[in-house]
Amino acid sequence: MTTVPPARPATATAPALLEIVALRFAYGERVAVDGVGFAIRRGEIFGLLGPNGAGKSTTIRCLCGLLAPAAGSLAFAGRPFAPAQVAADRRAVGIVPQELALYDDLTARENLAFFGELCGLRGAPLAAAVARGLALAGLAERADERVKTYSGGMKRRLNLAAGDLHDPPLLLLDEPTAGVDPQSRNHLFESLEALRTAGKTLLYTTHYMEEAQRLCDRIAIVDGGRVLAIGTAAELAQQAGLPGADLEAVFLKLTGRRLRDA
Repeated sequence: MTTVPPARPATATAPALLEIVALRFAYGERVAVDGVGFAIRRGEIFGLLGPNGAGKSTTIRCLCGLLAPAAGSLAFAGRPFAPAQVAADRRAVGIVPQELALYDDLTARENLAFFGELCGLRGAPLAAAVARGLALAGLAERADERVKTYSGGMKRRLNLAAGDLHDPPLLLLDEPTAGVDPQSRNHLFESLEALRTAGKTLLYTTHYMEEAQRLCDRIAIVDGGRVLAIGTAAELAQQAGLPGADLEAVFLKLTGRRLRDA
C-alpha cells in the first residue's frame, strides 16, 4: 500500500491565492462545470482529478481566461478576478496546456523568446527569462535545435518552461506529463517541486493517480462538473470510507468504474 505523505505545514495554514465559488459553464445545452468551488492556497500544488468529461479542462479554461464563466465568482489574492475580461488578470496566470503549444520549426530558444515578447518582455529581462526557462526544461545544451527534432519528453519540458516564462504566481497544468518517458516525467516532477519550493502556486490535472499522490498537497475530485470531495490524499480516503487506501482506490470509489470514452 502506498504511504500517503501529510500536508506540508507551509501550505496547510497558508492563505488562499485563488478562490472559486459556484463556477458554471455550459456548451449549449451541455453543462460542463456545474457549481464548482474550491480555494487554492499560496505555495501549494492543488490537484484537480476526474474522469474524462468531468469538467477539468473547462474549469482551467475559465481560470486562464479562454472562457468566460456563465455564473459564479473568482477571487485572486482577495480581489475580484476576471481573466476573460481583464488583461492584467490573465498575466497573473501561466498555462501549460494538454496540447503542446510550441512551434516545431523554431528552436527552443526562439520559442521562449517569442512567447516572452508576447508577455511584454524585452532586452535583459527577456534574456534572463529565456535562460531560466531553458534551465527549468533541462534544455540549455540543446537550446538552438529545432523543436521538431525533440522527443516527446523534451517538448513537454519546453511546454512547461513556456507556460512559466513570465513568472506568474499561479501556474495551471493540464495533464503536463502525457506521453513522456520516465526520465522526462521525473525531471518534470522535480521542476514542479522546485517551483513550489520557490513559492509558486500550481493547479495540476492528471489521469495518473501516482503523480497526484506524489505531488499534490490537496486534491479535488470532480465528476459531472461538480466537486465530489476535497482534501489531502489521506483525508479523501477517510471521506470515501477507505482509510489508508491509495488514491486510485479512492478515485474509483467516488467516481465509479463506468468507462468514460468521451
